[in-house]
Amino acid sequence: MRITHRLRFVAVAACLAAAAALAYVSISGSAVAQRPMPQPEELARQSAPLPEGLKTEVATFAAGCFWCVEADFDKVPGVLKTIPGYTGGHFKNPTYELVATGLTGHTEALQVIYDPKKVTYQKLLTWYWRNVDPTDANGQFCDRGNEYRPAIFVHSPEQRKLAETSKAELEKSGILDKPVIVKVVDASTFTPAEQEHHDYYLKHPWRYLFYRHGCGRDQRLKQLWNKAGW
Repeated sequence: MRITHRLRFVAVAACLAAAAALAYVSISGSAVAQRPMPQPEELARQSAPLPEGLKTEVATFAAGCFWCVEADFDKVPGVLKTIPGYTGGHFKNPTYELVATGLTGHTEALQVIYDPKKVTYQKLLTWYWRNVDPTDANGQFCDRGNEYRPAIFVHSPEQRKLAETSKAELEKSGILDKPVIVKVVDASTFTPAEQEHHDYYLKHPWRYLFYRHGCGRDQRLKQLWNKAGW
Protein backbone atom coordinates (compact mmCIF):
# COMPACT_ATOMS: atom_id res chain seq x y z
CA MET A 1 0.00 0.00 0.00
CA ARG A 2 1.46 3.39 -0.97
CA ILE A 3 2.34 5.53 2.02
CA THR A 4 -0.52 8.01 1.65
CA HIS A 5 -3.01 5.18 1.28
CA ARG A 6 -1.43 3.26 4.13
CA LEU A 7 -1.58 6.24 6.46
CA ARG A 8 -5.20 6.91 5.52
CA PHE A 9 -5.97 3.27 6.16
CA VAL A 10 -4.33 3.44 9.59
CA ALA A 11 -6.19 6.68 10.39
CA VAL A 12 -9.56 5.17 9.47
CA ALA A 13 -8.71 2.00 11.39
CA ALA A 14 -7.75 4.10 14.42
CA CYS A 15 -11.12 5.85 14.35
CA LEU A 16 -12.91 2.53 14.14
CA ALA A 17 -10.74 1.21 16.95
CA ALA A 18 -11.62 4.17 19.13
CA ALA A 19 -15.33 3.60 18.52
CA ALA A 20 -14.95 -0.09 19.30
CA ALA A 21 -12.98 0.71 22.45
CA LEU A 22 -15.72 3.03 23.70
CA ALA A 23 -18.29 0.33 23.11
CA TYR A 24 -16.08 -2.17 24.90
CA VAL A 25 -15.68 0.18 27.88
CA SER A 26 -19.43 0.57 28.20
CA ILE A 27 -19.83 -3.19 28.36
CA SER A 28 -16.87 -4.40 30.39
CA GLY A 29 -15.63 -1.29 32.16
CA SER A 30 -12.17 -1.20 30.56
CA ALA A 31 -10.56 -1.75 27.17
CA VAL A 32 -7.07 -0.70 28.21
CA ALA A 33 -5.99 -4.22 29.14
CA GLN A 34 -6.91 -5.43 25.66
CA ARG A 35 -4.76 -2.91 23.79
CA PRO A 36 -1.30 -4.14 22.69
CA MET A 37 1.51 -1.89 23.85
CA PRO A 38 5.02 -1.15 22.52
CA GLN A 39 7.59 -3.74 23.60
CA PRO A 40 10.81 -1.93 24.62
CA GLU A 41 12.56 -5.12 25.78
CA GLU A 42 11.98 -6.85 22.47
CA LEU A 43 13.03 -3.71 20.60
CA ALA A 44 16.27 -3.62 22.57
CA ARG A 45 16.92 -7.27 21.75
CA GLN A 46 16.33 -6.67 18.06
CA SER A 47 18.72 -3.72 17.94
CA ALA A 48 21.49 -5.38 19.96
CA PRO A 49 24.69 -6.21 18.02
CA LEU A 50 25.30 -9.84 17.13
CA PRO A 51 27.92 -11.71 19.17
CA GLU A 52 31.43 -11.50 17.74
CA GLY A 53 32.61 -14.60 15.93
CA LEU A 54 29.11 -15.99 15.41
CA LYS A 55 28.79 -17.62 12.01
CA THR A 56 25.68 -16.34 10.27
CA GLU A 57 24.07 -16.56 6.85
CA VAL A 58 21.73 -14.23 4.97
CA ALA A 59 18.44 -14.86 3.18
CA THR A 60 16.27 -12.29 1.41
CA PHE A 61 12.53 -12.62 0.83
CA ALA A 62 9.79 -10.40 -0.59
CA ALA A 63 6.17 -11.09 0.38
CA GLY A 64 4.41 -7.75 0.33
CA CYS A 65 4.45 -5.21 3.15
CA PHE A 66 7.77 -5.51 4.97
CA TRP A 67 6.15 -4.56 8.28
CA CYS A 68 4.29 -7.87 8.15
CA VAL A 69 7.12 -9.96 6.70
CA GLU A 70 9.45 -8.80 9.48
CA ALA A 71 6.89 -9.68 12.15
CA ASP A 72 6.49 -13.15 10.64
CA PHE A 73 10.20 -13.99 10.39
CA ASP A 74 11.05 -12.62 13.82
CA LYS A 75 9.05 -15.54 15.21
CA VAL A 76 11.42 -18.15 13.77
CA PRO A 77 13.92 -19.65 16.25
CA GLY A 78 17.42 -19.18 14.87
CA VAL A 79 16.63 -15.90 13.12
CA LEU A 80 18.97 -13.38 14.72
CA LYS A 81 18.09 -10.13 12.99
CA THR A 82 15.73 -8.87 10.30
CA ILE A 83 16.13 -5.76 8.18
CA PRO A 84 13.30 -4.34 6.03
CA GLY A 85 14.39 -2.66 2.83
CA TYR A 86 14.26 -2.38 -0.94
CA THR A 87 15.86 -4.56 -3.62
CA GLY A 88 15.48 -5.73 -7.20
CA GLY A 89 15.43 -2.23 -8.69
CA HIS A 90 17.49 -0.09 -11.03
CA PHE A 91 17.58 3.17 -9.07
CA LYS A 92 20.36 4.05 -6.62
CA ASN A 93 19.58 5.04 -3.04
CA PRO A 94 15.82 4.30 -3.15
CA THR A 95 13.52 5.79 -0.53
CA TYR A 96 10.08 4.69 0.58
CA GLU A 97 8.43 7.49 -1.38
CA LEU A 98 10.37 6.69 -4.57
CA VAL A 99 9.74 2.96 -4.36
CA ALA A 100 6.03 3.62 -3.74
CA THR A 101 5.75 5.21 -7.19
CA GLY A 102 6.39 1.78 -8.69
CA LEU A 103 8.91 3.28 -11.11
CA THR A 104 12.23 2.30 -9.50
CA GLY A 105 11.80 -1.44 -10.07
CA HIS A 106 12.31 -2.20 -6.38
CA THR A 107 10.15 -4.37 -4.20
CA GLU A 108 9.76 -4.21 -0.45
CA ALA A 109 11.82 -7.06 0.97
CA LEU A 110 13.29 -8.44 4.17
CA GLN A 111 16.89 -9.41 4.78
CA VAL A 112 17.06 -12.26 7.28
CA ILE A 113 20.28 -12.90 9.21
CA TYR A 114 20.18 -16.35 10.77
CA ASP A 115 22.23 -18.96 12.59
CA PRO A 116 22.51 -21.98 10.25
CA LYS A 117 23.15 -24.23 13.25
CA LYS A 118 19.69 -23.41 14.60
CA VAL A 119 17.60 -23.01 11.46
CA THR A 120 18.24 -24.20 7.93
CA TYR A 121 17.58 -22.34 4.72
CA GLN A 122 15.06 -25.06 3.81
CA LYS A 123 13.07 -24.26 6.96
CA LEU A 124 13.13 -20.56 6.12
CA LEU A 125 11.77 -21.39 2.68
CA THR A 126 8.94 -23.42 4.21
CA TRP A 127 8.13 -20.50 6.52
CA TYR A 128 8.22 -18.14 3.55
CA TRP A 129 5.64 -20.16 1.60
CA ARG A 130 3.37 -20.18 4.66
CA ASN A 131 3.42 -16.39 4.78
CA VAL A 132 3.02 -15.35 1.15
CA ASP A 133 0.35 -15.65 -1.53
CA PRO A 134 2.51 -17.31 -4.20
CA THR A 135 -0.22 -17.04 -6.82
CA ASP A 136 -0.40 -13.22 -6.88
CA ALA A 137 2.11 -11.49 -9.17
CA ASN A 138 0.59 -8.02 -8.91
CA GLY A 139 1.18 -7.38 -5.23
CA GLN A 140 0.22 -9.05 -1.97
CA PHE A 141 -3.14 -8.93 -0.22
CA CYS A 142 -4.40 -5.31 -0.15
CA ASP A 143 -1.04 -3.91 -1.30
CA ARG A 144 -1.03 -3.66 -5.07
CA GLY A 145 1.73 -2.84 -7.51
CA ASN A 146 5.15 -4.00 -8.65
CA GLU A 147 6.75 -2.70 -5.45
CA TYR A 148 4.91 -5.44 -3.53
CA ARG A 149 5.66 -8.34 -5.87
CA PRO A 150 6.80 -11.54 -4.12
CA ALA A 151 10.23 -13.01 -4.82
CA ILE A 152 13.03 -15.08 -3.36
CA PHE A 153 16.43 -13.40 -3.72
CA VAL A 154 19.20 -15.99 -3.53
CA HIS A 155 22.75 -15.31 -2.32
CA SER A 156 24.47 -18.46 -3.58
CA PRO A 157 24.10 -21.34 -6.05
CA GLU A 158 23.14 -23.57 -3.10
CA GLN A 159 20.32 -21.22 -2.10
CA ARG A 160 19.11 -21.13 -5.70
CA LYS A 161 19.04 -24.91 -5.90
CA LEU A 162 17.12 -25.21 -2.64
CA ALA A 163 14.68 -22.43 -3.54
CA GLU A 164 13.92 -23.82 -6.99
CA THR A 165 13.46 -27.32 -5.56
CA SER A 166 11.13 -25.99 -2.88
CA LYS A 167 9.10 -24.10 -5.47
CA ALA A 168 8.85 -27.16 -7.72
CA GLU A 169 7.68 -29.31 -4.81
CA LEU A 170 4.97 -26.79 -3.98
CA GLU A 171 3.81 -26.72 -7.59
CA LYS A 172 3.61 -30.52 -7.71
CA SER A 173 1.82 -30.81 -4.37
CA GLY A 174 -1.58 -29.80 -5.76
CA ILE A 175 -2.23 -27.59 -2.75
CA LEU A 176 -2.75 -24.50 -4.89
CA ASP A 177 -5.27 -24.16 -7.68
CA LYS A 178 -3.20 -21.54 -9.53
CA PRO A 179 0.42 -21.43 -10.74
CA VAL A 180 3.21 -20.38 -8.38
CA ILE A 181 4.43 -17.06 -9.80
CA VAL A 182 7.15 -16.29 -7.23
CA LYS A 183 10.45 -15.78 -9.03
CA VAL A 184 13.79 -17.03 -7.75
CA VAL A 185 16.33 -14.35 -8.66
CA ASP A 186 19.90 -13.49 -7.77
CA ALA A 187 20.24 -11.10 -4.85
CA SER A 188 21.32 -7.60 -5.83
CA THR A 189 21.87 -4.38 -3.91
CA PHE A 190 19.74 -4.26 -0.78
CA THR A 191 19.00 -0.83 0.68
CA PRO A 192 17.73 -0.81 4.28
CA ALA A 193 14.47 1.06 4.73
CA GLU A 194 14.17 4.23 6.76
CA GLN A 195 14.44 3.63 10.50
CA GLU A 196 10.74 4.32 11.08
CA HIS A 197 9.92 1.09 9.21
CA HIS A 198 12.21 -1.14 11.30
CA ASP A 199 10.35 -3.19 13.90
CA TYR A 200 7.16 -1.29 13.12
CA TYR A 201 5.02 -4.03 14.63
CA LEU A 202 6.84 -3.58 17.95
CA LYS A 203 6.87 0.21 17.96
CA HIS A 204 3.24 0.65 16.90
CA PRO A 205 1.47 -2.64 17.69
CA TRP A 206 -2.04 -1.13 17.75
CA ARG A 207 -1.73 0.48 14.31
CA TYR A 208 0.08 -2.55 12.94
CA LEU A 209 -2.58 -5.03 14.02
CA PHE A 210 -5.39 -2.98 12.51
CA TYR A 211 -3.44 -2.56 9.29
CA ARG A 212 -2.66 -6.26 9.03
CA HIS A 213 -6.21 -7.35 9.77
CA GLY A 214 -7.74 -4.76 7.46
CA CYS A 215 -5.39 -5.80 4.67
CA GLY A 216 -6.79 -9.33 4.84
CA ARG A 217 -3.36 -10.95 5.08
CA ASP A 218 -4.07 -13.66 7.62
CA GLN A 219 -7.53 -14.34 6.23
CA ARG A 220 -6.07 -15.00 2.78
CA LEU A 221 -3.21 -17.10 4.15
CA LYS A 222 -5.67 -19.27 6.05
CA GLN A 223 -7.70 -19.71 2.89
CA LEU A 224 -4.62 -20.68 0.89
CA TRP A 225 -2.93 -23.09 3.28
CA ASN A 226 -5.76 -24.82 5.14
CA LYS A 227 -5.61 -27.59 2.57
CA ALA A 228 -2.00 -28.26 3.53
CA GLY A 229 -2.85 -28.36 7.22
CA TRP A 230 -0.72 -25.28 7.93
